[in-house]
Amino acid sequence: MANKRSLKKNINLICADLFAECIAISLYENASDKNEGNIEALLYTILKMQSDFICRVSHPEPGMEQKKYYQDLIDKFKIQVGEIVDQINNIHC
Repeated sequence: MANKRSLKKNINLICADLFAECIAISLYENASDKNEGNIEALLYTILKMQSDFICRVSHPEPGMEQKKYYQDLIDKFKIQVGEIVDQINNIHC
């Protein structure tokens, strides 16, 4: 497991990339009102996810093994990132 600082840094970098991709789509695509609403909701979801996972890194669950907790956290983060990437691809196409 990486230390908390690098884990937080990676979470921030991935969320920043996802956010930038959504902004780029909203600026360069001929987005309809429906897509604008979807993009705004997606941006909010990215910010909420970032905040949630940063807080979870800082405050691990008591009584759970540290290595198991952080591995579970990373796995859940990867799943959510995959879902957001799928949503971005659906808006983009």
